[in-house]
Amino acid sequence: MVVVGYDDAELLDIASVTGTLEGANRHHADPPYAIEIVSPGGKPIACAPHLSLSSHQALERCVGPLDTLIVSGGFGHHRAAADAHVVGHVRRLAHESRRVASVCTGASILAAAGLLDGRRVTTHWQFARDLATRYPAVTVDPRPIYLRDGKVATSAGVTSALDLTLDFVAEDHGAPMARRVARSLVTYLQRPGNQAQMSLHVAAPPPTEGLLPDLLGHITTHLDADLSTGALAARAGVSERHLARLFLSELGQTPGRYVRHVRIEAAAGLLVTTTLPMPRVASRCGFRSAETMRQAFTAQYGVSPAHYRATQTSAHAG
Repeated sequence: MVVVGYDDAELLDIASVTGTLEGANRHHADPPYAIEIVSPGGKPIACAPHLSLSSHQALERCVGPLDTLIVSGGFGHHRAAADAHVVGHVRRLAHESRRVASVCTGASILAAAGLLDGRRVTTHWQFARDLATRYPAVTVDPRPIYLRDGKVATSAGVTSALDLTLDFVAEDHGAPMARRVARSLVTYLQRPGNQAQMSLHVAAPPPTEGLLPDLLGHITTHLDADLSTGALAARAGVSERHLARLFLSELGQTPGRYVRHVRIEAAAGLLVTTTLPMPRVASRCGFRSAETMRQAFTAQYGVSPAHYRATQTSAHAG
C-alpha cells in the first residue's frame, strides 16, 4: 500500500489512510498491509509550517507490482499536478497497481496523469469545479464521499479517506474486520460511498444580507409548514419569479430544491438521534408521507432512510 505525498500535502489525507491500515494490522489482518509513504526524491513532506512527515523512500525508486497506489491531496496539488516528473511516476506506478486511489485534491494528480479520463470521480466539494474545468474529459461529481470506477477510486475531503480505506479493508479482509477497525477508530461504521457530502456545504455560502437570511431561518424552524415557492414569496413580499432569481443568484438552486435539501438533512439528523418511526420523522420534516421522504432521501444520499438509520446508529453505538 503506497501513499504518495508532496510538499503542502494534507497530513490528515495521509494519516486517515495509514492509520486505518495500521488499525487493520493491529486486528491481525492476514496478510498484513505493508505501508509505504513515498515522496519526490524521498524528501520529508512539508505538510504545514513547522510540520513535516518523513517518507519511506523516493517516489522515483518505488517499483511495482503494487496492491494499491493512493495519492494524497493538499494545497500543493496544483504544483504536483504540473510537475511532469511527479505525474510521470504516478502514471507508471498506477499501471503496476491493482487499485489506484486519490484523497481529496489528489484527484488532480491522477487527472493530470490521464488516469481519470472518461471516469466518474469525486473530490472535495470546494475544488470540484476547478477539477472539472481543468480536466474536461473527467466527469466530476462533488456529492459522494467516495466513488469507485473500475480499479480507480476517488474520495472527497480529508477524513473521507478513512471511509474509502475502510472499504478497501472490507474488500480485502471482510466486513467484520472493517467493523472492528471502525470501532477502534471511533468512527462511522460502513458509511456508504454514495452518501452525500453534506449538501448545504456543497451549495454556496448562505447570504447574510437582504431578504434571504430571515427567510432561510423561517425554513429551518418551520419544516412542517407550507414552504412552497408561492408561500415563501408571499412571506418575503416579492413575486415568485423574483424569489427564484434571489435563490439562484445567492444559493445556486431553486427555492424548492433548497427546501427539499434542508428537510432531508433534518430527517437524517432525526434518524440518527431519535427512535421516531418513519412516518413521524417524515411529518416533522414536512414530507407528505414516509414514502415521499424515502424517495427524496434516497435521491440525495444514495441510501434509504432505513439503511441510513441502521448503519449510522450502529456506528454511534460502536
